[in-house]
Amino acid sequence: MKIDATLGGLADAAARARAFEDAGYDAAWAGEVNQDPFLPLAVAAEVTDRIAVGTSIAVALARSPMSLAYTADDLQRHSQGRLLLGLGSQVKAHVVRRFSMPWDRPAARMREFVLAMRAIWSSWHDGTPLDFRGEFYRHTLMPPDFVPPHHDFGPPRVLLAGVGDLMTRVAGEVADGFLCHGYTSARWIRERTLPALREGRRRAGATMDGFEVAGTPFIVTGGDEEIEAAIPAVRARIAFYASTPAYRDLFELHGWGAASEELTALSKAGRWKDMGALISDEMVDAFAIVCGPDDLPARVAERFGGILTRISFVPPAGLGREAAADLVERLRS
Repeated sequence: MKIDATLGGLADAAARARAFEDAGYDAAWAGEVNQDPFLPLAVAAEVTDRIAVGTSIAVALARSPMSLAYTADDLQRHSQGRLLLGLGSQVKAHVVRRFSMPWDRPAARMREFVLAMRAIWSSWHDGTPLDFRGEFYRHTLMPPDFVPPHHDFGPPRVLLAGVGDLMTRVAGEVADGFLCHGYTSARWIRERTLPALREGRRRAGATMDGFEVAGTPFIVTGGDEEIEAAIPAVRARIAFYASTPAYRDLFELHGWGAASEELTALSKAGRWKDMGALISDEMVDAFAIVCGPDDLPARVAERFGGILTRISFVPPAGLGREAAADLVERLRS
């Protein structure tokens, strides 16, 4: 299992990337929430030699396949082949109202987006004439002056994020890996995610060999006081996601559909502070790993061994540099 970390913003990207590489991490990821996710990766790639750099996630449907193909190719060259291109669709409200982009059949659009991007890369790296004509995207023009400078690293690996069966099957069919939502459980991955990925791989005539399944599980660790102080925030995060109708299936799988409906009602009433009280210890245990650092490797192995190929995890601040590096290595092994 590969062990990854969250890079954060542009200002401290260099320092964090160097520290993660020194600690033995396998990759550093930057997300697209209130920042561009690619700029920190460019800085991280500049100051490191081994660690992979990835987006978790970049909003694909806020861009065109062509614009993203250029950005990813630049970073693949700059990082010398270390880019992991993690993409997600976001939700309708953000794509339409925040990014002012079209929203229709997101799984089908994402499938075509990735295929279009691969066709563009093929035209650059293999000399294949660009003639992609899909339902959502058409790319048929590539004059020689607009082909990026050659490099020998090839296209980056593409990982798609998703929750529902449709997007998960698309990831299995057209991507090189899958990014699990942070709000997920081992049971959901076993019973819903992996079967959908396998079906997507079957449609592509491929197997799960070499296919990445990456997770960002809720992990609460540290001393007793640190853990106790962190639990309310975890309850609040679980409550927030469980209140979202698009994610209700996860709670329903565990038999907590009624609680999800109640959380949705509280969120619509603006009663955000009251929602965490509905998250029981059993719910916390299903969606989070809560334990001290010494027990963490065994707990991760017990829950995610054999179903995830990599996880993102940052040790508690109180752990020293050597102890953090040791914990990363014990988690990996």
